[in-house]
Amino acid sequence: MSEKEQAQNQTEPVDEAEAEEIESSSEAEVEEAPESAQQESQELTKLLEDARAKADDHWDQLMRTRAELENIRKRNQRDLENAHKFALEKFSMDLLQVWDSLELGHQAAQDEQVDVDKLREGTELTLKLLVDVMQKHGIEQVNPDGEAFNPEFHQAMSMQERDDVAPNTVVAVVQKGYLLNSRLLRPAMVMVSRAGSGAAIDEEA
Repeated sequence: MSEKEQAQNQTEPVDEAEAEEIESSSEAEVEEAPESAQQESQELTKLLEDARAKADDHWDQLMRTRAELENIRKRNQRDLENAHKFALEKFSMDLLQVWDSLELGHQAAQDEQVDVDKLREGTELTLKLLVDVMQKHGIEQVNPDGEAFNPEFHQAMSMQERDDVAPNTVVAVVQKGYLLNSRLLRPAMVMVSRAGSGAAIDEEA
């Protein structure tokens, strides 16, 4: 056998050993690959389950918050309706005593032998009671007799020529006015003085 053939025979076992080693390494990598993929899949599944749990928790919180807001809205609406419906409850309760007094006075007036002085006294007490109730609830009377005409609170019904008072002075109150917490409810109907024929009311007084 030649030296060349002997050299080839000596190298062939080495090549087969290397091939077997490469094949064994490849098989190991193939076995490790499914284990790694399975581990990643388990991790992803756990993350998904955590995300779902958080989403469910957030959804429950949202539903509870919406229910609470709806209850608050309904309660506020009910309170507002009651406030509108019973806004005059206290005023009405105070006014009932005036009503009772008026009824008693009316019954007393039906008696033919009624004492007029006592009837007048009862009427004055009832009127005072009414004034007290009105003032208690912020209602004030506008009675500008002798005052300067004020178009914001007075309405002129007619004018009179007067020399004894300054022009644009209220000389008579036909109907009293009223304020509610300083806001005009009804202007006072008045007669106003003027200095001479053709003189007009000073609307800016």
